Amino acid sequence: DLPEVEEFWITSSRGKKIRSLIVRPANFDANKKYPLFVVMHGGPAGSWKENWSYRWNYHLLASPGYELVLTDYTGSTGYGEKFSQDIQFDPFKGPADEINEAAKEAIKKYSFIDGTLQAAGGASYGGHLANWMQASTTHYKCLVNHAGLMNSESQWGTSDGIYGREVMNGGAPWSQTKSWKEQNPIRYAEQFKTPMLVTIGELDYRVPLNNALETWNTLQRMQIPSKLLVFPEENHWILKPENSRFFYAEVHDWLKTYLK
Repeated sequence: DLPEVEEFWITSSRGKKIRSLIVRPANFDANKKYPLFVVMHGGPAGSWKENWSYRWNYHLLASPGYELVLTDYTGSTGYGEKFSQDIQFDPFKGPADEINEAAKEAIKKYSFIDGTLQAAGGASYGGHLANWMQASTTHYKCLVNHAGLMNSESQWGTSDGIYGREVMNGGAPWSQTKSWKEQNPIRYAEQFKTPMLVTIGELDYRVPLNNALETWNTLQRMQIPSKLLVFPEENHWILKPENSRFFYAEVHDWLKTYLK
């Protein structure tokens, strides 16, 4: 039972046209109310398409009874070069604001979404955004973070990709540009409040294990409900079938705990 994926657009507070997909769960009933799971794509140079993969599989995520909103924030590809490049010097705040605005509009537009029960999650750059949501809002009941950075500076020093991070932030970490100083999740740890599931592949070189451990230790230090899952034989993607099965079961269990 694969309900048709629908597309909707908003005009953001910055005047940009922002596209999102909405995915309904199996056995969808328009007369019921469903919790909302906001899923954030990685990249940021990427976009949500009607595809089928282990990460993320829209219909598997939605299947227990969740509405998904998938937003192509500034930095996404497919909307012109300027739209993709406008994320420079604004790595997290602008995109996160657009995602939150799209979710708000979806709640207004679709009567079957329960706006009182919302969660958000993502992987890779989407995981970075999950940590930024942790740093910037208490809007969500829980968060899911796969391969997300907690500390932009330690990510620069341990990732297999350094140059692009300097382009994004206008220099190396010690230059302490505005985005290095103001858009680094760990600098806002005192504001963290949202329960978070943290997952990582131990063979990940794009977002190495250290950032998951920094996230975990920060959450534990702040006494925030949290869970850490490390997959020893996985890299940036969870690709082995049984690991994937386990991962989705854990995500569903986490969402169920906070979106009852």
